[in-house]
Amino acid sequence: MTKMSEPMNTDRTTFVVATHNPHKLKEFARILQPLSIDIVTPSQCGGESIDPVEDGDTFEANAVIKATTFAKSLHMPALADDSGICVDALGGAPGVYSARYSGGNDDDNNEFLLKNLEGVPFEQRTARYVCVICCAYPNGEYFTVRGECEGRIGFAYRGENGFGYDPLFYFESGRTFAEISGEEKDVLSHRGKALRLLAEKLGGR
Repeated sequence: MTKMSEPMNTDRTTFVVATHNPHKLKEFARILQPLSIDIVTPSQCGGESIDPVEDGDTFEANAVIKATTFAKSLHMPALADDSGICVDALGGAPGVYSARYSGGNDDDNNEFLLKNLEGVPFEQRTARYVCVICCAYPNGEYFTVRGECEGRIGFAYRGENGFGYDPLFYFESGRTFAEISGEEKDVLSHRGKALRLLAEKLGGR
């Protein structure tokens, strides 16, 4: 693998987004829509069986593992993100283990997080969402971008939108990520920030 100092020219290039998560795919598509690139899912290009082992100990490491694996396996440029929530009162946990924190689904993860924060007052429940996106090419070159969003973990679910820890993540307006529209979340969120940096690197806005 070779880290890039400058991104390649992506003149109407097709990228595979290395995720099977439909929520992430929607966010990628919304923010990258203005770019002169086409986005496809793994299942659209024969990559539905590709399942790299995300055994890195940082968001960057896991994003690189996913993107480079898809790029080399499918012989096409790939985009992959690794993201999660880091809670200060828990020493940064769940961090890179956010998606599998409880061993169950999103609701299980949220309940486990609430249990682990029992007795911690709101002012000490500071946390941040982190997203690292890797853009990788079949020749082994790649680059990464990183976005973060600060907030606090609430005591109960609020909102019907979003996914993951969004119903518990309160940002500066006093609302949770599950209480805002997808477009508003794109402006504020960790993934939105990272995707805009990616767009800049790829010659977008």
